[in-house]
Parts: sequence; structure tokens; C-alpha cells
Amino acid sequence: MDKLPREKTRRLSIGGVSLGGGAPVRVQSMTCTPTSDAEATLAQVQALVDAGCDLVRVTLPSREAIPSFTRVCAESPVPIIADIHFDYRLALAAIDAGAAKLRINPGNIGDWSRVDTVIDAAGSAGAVIRIGVNAGSLEQEVAERDDLTLPEKLVASSIRFVRHFEKRGFSDIVLSAKAHDVPTTIETYRSLSRELPDIPLHLGVTEAGTVQQGTIKSAVGLGVLLSEGIGDTLRVSLTADPVEEPPVAWGILSCLGIRRRGPELVSCPTCGRTQVDLIPIAKAVEERLQSCTKPISVAVMGCVVNGPGEASDADVGVACGRGTALLFKHGEVVGKIREDEIVDALMAEIDKL
Repeated sequence: MDKLPREKTRRLSIGGVSLGGGAPVRVQSMTCTPTSDAEATLAQVQALVDAGCDLVRVTLPSREAIPSFTRVCAESPVPIIADIHFDYRLALAAIDAGAAKLRINPGNIGDWSRVDTVIDAAGSAGAVIRIGVNAGSLEQEVAERDDLTLPEKLVASSIRFVRHFEKRGFSDIVLSAKAHDVPTTIETYRSLSRELPDIPLHLGVTEAGTVQQGTIKSAVGLGVLLSEGIGDTLRVSLTADPVEEPPVAWGILSCLGIRRRGPELVSCPTCGRTQVDLIPIAKAVEERLQSCTKPISVAVMGCVVNGPGEASDADVGVACGRGTALLFKHGEVVGKIREDEIVDALMAEIDKL
């Protein structure tokens, strides 16, 4: 079989975490604490790692935040990506502070001499650079072209930057070209995968919105691309506590069978045949599973129509009847339990797996 696009991209190491070239699709998010508050930032980094992040991005907005940023890099349990805008000197400071990767938009970092200074410093330090092109901050000369669609502008700008970096002798590049519009995002990344097949791609629908809208847009946009083999790392961008982002990213990866972290809950939507109060049972199971990292399938089925089959296909599950349920484990019935025992019985069996 032909390789997937993400298997053809260049393999990079970000502080020891492999990315691209068929490595696992990496999940990341970004802190929202003041970087000058090292304690708060490190606490949020740890929370993001606990939620499933392989990498965490931290902004370096000013010179005053450099000491704190340096401490975050030194004490973080995962490699830190420095988010830099406008001031190329902050990019240099981030490299000196120990950032494993920079995220810069060459269109707003200054003239080419300043971009080249950052490229050379990153090359000397072994740091990776993500070239981040955004629909809202394109180079003026590209943005003003009326002969190009927005996806074409994003791709043209991306190619220009990548070629410049490569001519400079720098190839440890990750590329993103984000928009808030899902069709634009899909079209742009498809084109990038064709035009720059060796460059690892960071996926994201930028400014996707609050939890419900942002989850839907990310699941559709990123899900389509990932299903086509496009994308080496991703961030789900939500207007919410960033700790809510990694579970959505993992959910997308898990649904596509790309990468699993934690259980999959299979539960029916209920109907007039359901003879137990299924909704609170399913919610309680889901809540109890939040702390479980086993890549298992757990079924909570409300009646006999689909219940036995779905429950028996799961690692552990229940098929409910009138105020009772059959408890299944690996396809075998292991007990008959009362409705009020369902949650505890399921968790007890999960603990044995």
C-alpha cells in the first residue's frame, strides 16, 4: 500500500519527542496563564500533560517574562514551544531559555534579516521552528492579491517561507496555515500536503469558538484531514480552559483509529424501549472514566434490541432490561445486576482489566 501523507513527512525531534515521518500524531495545547507567573504556568503545563498533551506552547510576550519562561522550560515535564510575535529578539531569548521549538509567523517577525537571525540561532541550538501562517495576518503583498483565493494565499505564503528557510540551510520545519473557516482549512492543508509533502503539518482550526462550536468545527475540519492521512500534530483551539482541548483532540484521533488514550464509551441514545434510567447511568460512567487511561471499550446499552451485541463486543459493558442489566466482559456474561449497581459493577470490572 502507498504511504499516508504523514508517513512521507520529515521526522523531527522536539526535545526528544518525535514528530512527522509516521511518528504518532502529537497532541498539544497552549497555556493561558501570565508567563511571568512561573508557578501558575508550570501548574497549567502539568494539567495539560495530565489531560494528554505531548507538547505545550507558552507565549513569551516580553523581556520581563524571560526569567520565568526559562524556569518553565527547565521544569516542564514535556518540551516547551515558545510562541513569539513581532519581536525577533524574544525568539532569540526563547532559544537561549531552552525552548525546544519556536512558533513564529515570519510575516510579522520583522524583515528577512531578522528572520534569518532567528533561523541561524535555532539551527545552532537544535531547535525546531513552526512556521505559522494565519489567514488574519498574511504578508501584505500576498494579502492584497485579488487573483488568489484565501487558501491559495495561505499556500503561496507558506511555500515562500519554507523555501527561504531551506535555502538558509534550515530544514527542521513544521508548518501550519490556519483559518477559522472549515472548508478553507481543509482546502489549504490538502494543497500544502501536495505541494510540500516532506514538511510536517500542524493542524488546527483557529479561533474555532467556545466548547460546543469549537469542538464541532475541529472534529469536522481536522477529522477530514486526519482521515486522509494529513497532519502530524494538532491543537483543538477552544475559548475555554485549555485543559478542555486535549480530550477533544484525543477523541478525534480515537474515533479515526489513529491513536487511543483512555476508554471509548459506547452508549445508546435511549428510546421508548428503555426500561432503566439510562442517561444518568451513562453520565456517571463517563465521569468515572475520566481518570482511566486504559484504551478499552465500555458499553452502556439501554435495551435488548442492540444491547447484547454491542455490550458483548466491548471489553466490558452492560445490556439493560427492566430495572436490571446483564454484565458482559469480553463477550461473556459475568453477572446479572440491579440498576443501582450498574456503575459500580462496571468500574469494578474495568479495574480488573
